[in-house]
Amino acid sequence: MICLICIPRFILVLHANANGSYGLIGAIMIISAISPYIFLNKTGRTSIGIVRTQKYRTLFIAFLFGIAASLLLYYLGNFLYGVSYENWYFYIAKSYKIPAGIKGSEKMIMFLIMAFVGMTFSPVGEELFFRGIVQASFEKSMGEKRALIIDCLSFALTHIAHFGIVFINNRFDLYTVPALIWVSFMFLTSILFYVFKKRSGSLLGAIICHSGFNLGMIFSIFYLL
Repeated sequence: MICLICIPRFILVLHANANGSYGLIGAIMIISAISPYIFLNKTGRTSIGIVRTQKYRTLFIAFLFGIAASLLLYYLGNFLYGVSYENWYFYIAKSYKIPAGIKGSEKMIMFLIMAFVGMTFSPVGEELFFRGIVQASFEKSMGEKRALIIDCLSFALTHIAHFGIVFINNRFDLYTVPALIWVSFMFLTSILFYVFKKRSGSLLGAIICHSGFNLGMIFSIFYLL
């Protein structure tokens, strides 16, 4: 499942970074989101965390922690690399195609659209797949800690396509040190998502935390860079 989902996604993201066409990425997220409903029965879906939760306070805290993590990543990138393509948010921002000089209500509308997409598609798709199917599958044979390492490492390495292997000046390049920092942070962030899955007793905790992270990232790109 990791190979079937992550390898095509990795290739498609790199391809999209080169040609600016990100439509197929949404298809990968949809496939990731529906995979539990294809490969698991109701009991299986319940066992991986597709259940309701009444822990609304935990969900709210998860959302805040997600935002805080993304802002921490922004300030780290800004401190280390400033306005350069070695700054992960600055590189990712070019895929947003924000028009130069946009401001006021037009900028707000574009931000809201991007925020809505970023807070729904990837959090749902990635969490149902990574913190759902991948984590639960490895957990049965390897135990929770080893499964968590595999899950988080798969998540982090997949995100090298978003930043690390960059497309600049019509060629691909590897920013080794920034990529290592980015991947390490993605690894730690995925642990954070898992923590809130456990604390909420539901994948919704991971999804909400991931949504908060994406909101903070998009806000940073639109208003802090």
